[in-house]
Amino acid sequence: MLKNSSILITGGTGSFGHTFIPMTLEKYNPKKIVIFSRDEMKQWEMAKLFKDDSRVRFLIGDVRDKDRLYRALDGIDYVVHAAATKIVPTAEYDSFECVKTNVIGAMNLIDACIDKGVKRIVALSTDKAANPINLYGATKLASDKLFVAANNISGGRTQFSVIRYGNVVGSRGSVVPYFQQLISENSNSIPVTHKGMTRFWITLQEGVDFVIKCISRMQGGEIFVPKIPSVRIMDLAEAMAPEIPIKIIGIRPGEKIHEVMCPADDSHLNIEFDDHFVISPSIRFYSRPNDFTKSSLNEVGRFVKSEFEYSSGKNSHFLTKSEIIEYNNKI
Repeated sequence: MLKNSSILITGGTGSFGHTFIPMTLEKYNPKKIVIFSRDEMKQWEMAKLFKDDSRVRFLIGDVRDKDRLYRALDGIDYVVHAAATKIVPTAEYDSFECVKTNVIGAMNLIDACIDKGVKRIVALSTDKAANPINLYGATKLASDKLFVAANNISGGRTQFSVIRYGNVVGSRGSVVPYFQQLISENSNSIPVTHKGMTRFWITLQEGVDFVIKCISRMQGGEIFVPKIPSVRIMDLAEAMAPEIPIKIIGIRPGEKIHEVMCPADDSHLNIEFDDHFVISPSIRFYSRPNDFTKSSLNEVGRFVKSEFEYSSGKNSHFLTKSEIIEYNNKI
C-alpha cells in the first residue's frame, strides 16, 4: 500500500519518525516522505541522516497552523499523526499549550486532510487516553474521539483511525533512558514513584510495525490496541541497576499506578483479534458498514466478555528481569 505513495508524518523528528522513516524507505520505496514539525534544529540534524535521499522532504510547521497544514498536504496519500505535547507534568502546568497542540491541532489536521483528499490517516495515541486522570490523557482522548468522528465528516472518502499503545522503550523522555543516565552518573539511588507501578511495554520497532500493519487493515473509525507485555517498574529498576538502591519518591502529578488501554466501560465495543484489540466506534457511520469484526485484511475478531479491561496491572504477560534486559538491548 505504501509503495510509490506520498506520506506525511506530523512530529516526524521524534523517536517514532527516526524508526519509521528509514524502515519505510527501505521496505516500501515510497515516492516521498514529508517530515512536518516545528523544531528546525531537530530537522537540521535529521536531514543529515537522509542528505542523499531525494525522497525525504522537510517542512517547518505546526499543527496549530491550519494554513501551513494545507500547504504541507498537497499531493499526500497517507498521514501518520505523531505530533503531540506529551510530557505529563508539562501538560499539567502548561495546560493551554497542551490543548492547542493535541486538540486544536487534531481538528486542524482533520479539516486539512479531508479538504486535500488524503486517503488514510492514523493518529498515534497513548494508554493515558483511557480513563484519563491527567490533562495529557484527557486531550488525547478528545483527539481520539475527533479522529473517529471525522469518518462521518468525510463521508468515508478519507479514512481516519487511531493507534493506542503503551510506554515505548527508549523513546525520548521515557524511563529507560532516564535510568541509564542515572546509572552512567553513578547515582546513589534509582527513583521509583510507587513500588506497585506497572506499565505496558513496546519497542519502537514493534510500534512502527504495528502502525504500518494498521494502515493496511483499517476501515476507518477503529482504535487499534496491540497485545503487548507489561513490566513492573521495580523489576525494571532492579534489572537495570541491581547494585543501586531504589528510592520511593511518590507519585508525580497526573501519574497512574497502572495503565489501561481498553477500559471496562468500553468492553461492549471491544473486539479481540489474534495480536490486537479493536475498540469499535460508539457512534454510527452512515456512509458505510459498521461491522468491525473483520478487518480490511480479512482478519476476523470476536467481541470480548462484558466488563473486560486490558490493564498493565492485570496483564497475562509480564516480562521477567532477563526479558526486560533483552528488550532494553533492542533500543
